[in-house]
Amino acid sequence: MPVPTTHRPPVPFPKDIATHPLLVVDYELIAARNESEIDKLFEACKNLGFFYLKNHGVDPDPMFEMGSECFQLPLKEKMKYEQGDSGSSFGYKASGACMTDEFGNLDTPEFINVSKDDALSYPEVAHRTYPSAVENRMPDIASFVAASRDVSLTILRSLTVRLGLPESAVIDKHGSEPSPSELRVIRNPPPKDLAAALEKAAIGAHTDFGTFSFLHSNMTGGLQVLPPGTDKWQYIKPIEGHAVCNLGDAMAIYSGGLLRSNLHRVVPPPGEQGKYPRFSCVYFTRPAFDSILEPLDSPVVKEAYKSATFKVPPGTTSRQWFTRRIAGQRTKNRTGPETWRGSRGTEHVPEAV
Repeated sequence: MPVPTTHRPPVPFPKDIATHPLLVVDYELIAARNESEIDKLFEACKNLGFFYLKNHGVDPDPMFEMGSECFQLPLKEKMKYEQGDSGSSFGYKASGACMTDEFGNLDTPEFINVSKDDALSYPEVAHRTYPSAVENRMPDIASFVAASRDVSLTILRSLTVRLGLPESAVIDKHGSEPSPSELRVIRNPPPKDLAAALEKAAIGAHTDFGTFSFLHSNMTGGLQVLPPGTDKWQYIKPIEGHAVCNLGDAMAIYSGGLLRSNLHRVVPPPGEQGKYPRFSCVYFTRPAFDSILEPLDSPVVKEAYKSATFKVPPGTTSRQWFTRRIAGQRTKNRTGPETWRGSRGTEHVPEAV
């Protein structure tokens, strides 16, 4: 489904920019339990952890509209709902509130993050309140969150079976409340000096925290991945009607490292698109706060974990993992390079910024 024309740049993604090819997965076939399509999904998640998803049926338009209204509010008003520096991500994040690297360079986008729990329990408050532009559209947000959650859990269920586990093994990790799962709408403004900003991270190199990320853009480039075994960042081309999906740290941990939570970043859009704002919205599926992050119990997972490049301290909870990573990125929490390094996930390449 096309995003609103008011949010699109008037120029397309450049044809002369090299991009990294992603496998295209058909959600309708995954939902129908088509074995060959699930095989394709599993290969995509083993090799890179990123893929395009078509025929998912989720409309991002109302979320772009909500985000646009929210970001137009006065900064003083938005800051009443700021996330804070303690490791929570629900609420507003201003430009420059987080770092993009260990040197303390500042990020440029603003976010509005809405908790799944708040959206689905509205008008009851599960975690916090939000700016008026968000509260007024909470029924639309709840619909988007519910649809995105269904898509995400269907994908996770298919991957779980391929890991030699009962299909509910990963889903059960998300079953109890409260949850860190959330909707995020992002606006990255055009840089004042486009030439100087090219290839400079707007959002620094990172892996996602949770199990699954379901991303929609306004057909503007800027997302890049660092494919395994390379040192060159590569653009992901936005494709009409296709979400860009990726696995996060939790799924890498549950699979013993067999499935990838790959490094990615956001830079200013290439070419003429760089003169316009970049909007995106993403639904992050994350394990319940009190669930334990650990390799799950199957021969496939146990064998993979023997050669995993990461190890997770026994008893680590989703809340501990999430809070450490969020707090360590906050500009006000920086004491030195070690702050950023301490906030990294299952993959970290120090020279990749």
